[in-house]
Amino acid sequence: MGHPYLQRSFGFLGAGEDYEKAEAVLVGLPMDYTVSLRPGARFGPQQIRQISIGLETYSPYQDKDLEEIVYYDAGDVELPFGNTVASLARMEEVARKIFAEEKFPLFLGGEHLVSLPLIKACVEYFPELVVFHFDAHTDLREEFYGEENSHATVMRKVVDFLGKKRLYQFGIRSGLKEEFEFARENTHLYLDEIFPALEQAVKEVKGKPVYLTLDIDVLDPAFAPGTGTPEPGGCSSREIFQAILAMKNLNVVGMDLVEVAPVYDQSERTAILAAKLVREALLAFVR
Repeated sequence: MGHPYLQRSFGFLGAGEDYEKAEAVLVGLPMDYTVSLRPGARFGPQQIRQISIGLETYSPYQDKDLEEIVYYDAGDVELPFGNTVASLARMEEVARKIFAEEKFPLFLGGEHLVSLPLIKACVEYFPELVVFHFDAHTDLREEFYGEENSHATVMRKVVDFLGKKRLYQFGIRSGLKEEFEFARENTHLYLDEIFPALEQAVKEVKGKPVYLTLDIDVLDPAFAPGTGTPEPGGCSSREIFQAILAMKNLNVVGMDLVEVAPVYDQSERTAILAAKLVREALLAFVR
């Protein structure tokens, strides 16, 4: 890709070597400076890549194969460790380049705060953007222990610059009372629910550009224990795959998958789940 902030690494399953010809680009964002319970998500991108070789390139759900699309793994953004503001700026610059070159970006986190610069870059190229947010947590705080830049505030900041009712939140089951009150006025929040709410939301936004942000903790910890803030009561692996398929006819213009923390994932089942979600997303959203 030829960007000074990027470090090439072990590539995702089947990724090609030609950035110019690629329809989609994978980028790792190894940041976890603001996590509120357990650190370790910075190691998520590499673990997802490494475990991906255990998958087939063929998806029986979609009857499509990764060999049918051209995608490139650009490696990880090299971040100034501990400097949140500078790290966010670097990520935004990299994201802006990918959107400008009209490729589909799929970002691997990292903590959820990494979504903020990605969505900022995306809306520059897609002014009518709406965001689909899959998560256990509202992420709508104004600040977290005095810090405005946090994985607990990221969606509040997205609402601040995107505007009211352009954020759809699925699977939410944790947050402050004030966050839920804010959501009633400013977002579409579906409490502890993906279906049938997702099917209705898909109908509402059809034709509009959609950015998808998926926090792995939307799943129940039984399916995805490898995450920093696990929240019991989530969806199953099957349901999240069904969600990807339900969105395949939308105009999804970018995506991130965040909060995989391998240190809490002895069986590696969280990472292999994330890798399979990447496979399904590439096949569903890359035209």
